[in-house]
Amino acid sequence: MLRFLHLYPEHMNLYGDRGNVLALAQRAKWRGIPVEIVHAGPGQAIEWSMVHLVFLGGGEDVHQARIANDFYSRRQDLTVALTEGLPMLAICGGFQLLGHYYRPQAGQDLPGIGFLDVTTEAGPSRAIGDVVSDTTLDLHPGTLVGFENHSGQTYLGSGVAPLGRVRWGHGNNGRDGTEGAVRQHVIGTYLHGSLLPKNPHLTDLLLSWALERAGEVVPLPPLDDQPEWMAHQVIVARQKQPAMSGVRLT
Repeated sequence: MLRFLHLYPEHMNLYGDRGNVLALAQRAKWRGIPVEIVHAGPGQAIEWSMVHLVFLGGGEDVHQARIANDFYSRRQDLTVALTEGLPMLAICGGFQLLGHYYRPQAGQDLPGIGFLDVTTEAGPSRAIGDVVSDTTLDLHPGTLVGFENHSGQTYLGSGVAPLGRVRWGHGNNGRDGTEGAVRQHVIGTYLHGSLLPKNPHLTDLLLSWALERAGEVVPLPPLDDQPEWMAHQVIVARQKQPAMSGVRLT
């Protein structure tokens, strides 16, 4: 039995982010792997040792502010679990709160738990559009696709690697060509859309990490991924169309 924890689903669920949890569960179930999805909001107790994968989606600044202190209060136990191999996928605002802080346009900084060596400040404009990146993970094919919509500009420190290098889109900050961040089995990214249904190879990597966490290191039987890869390739093909929204980074 795999147990997936969806953190703050009532606050952090922009642009179909909950579809990532559904994709993980469905690809597990297609392989006969039982899954339980549990939810936790502010103030709810979490037994991290019973969790095999954590998901945290994105939210507007007002929603992010409502859960930031609660998430920060969990930093000690969560950091131990992540260091011990608990997989986590965090999107946009969730990604920012895995770093040291998020500095909004107005108001106080929102504290992050500092597991990822990144900092984020709100920029003067929004990055919106499709993204194609070449991932640093050992995946085939080596592309990840999604949709970004964020004003935060995230910069990576020396203690973390980018999830990918932007081929099309803005990425973390529109300047250095990075997209997302990865440390151990923890992935932060700006890719909404939702991300995993269009990237089945990343979904299966997360599933393999969850199985490892559960002590069940078994190969994942292949699935018929044709619809998923068709969706993936549609976005890859768009980078060749100059009229599409987005920024090509060189």
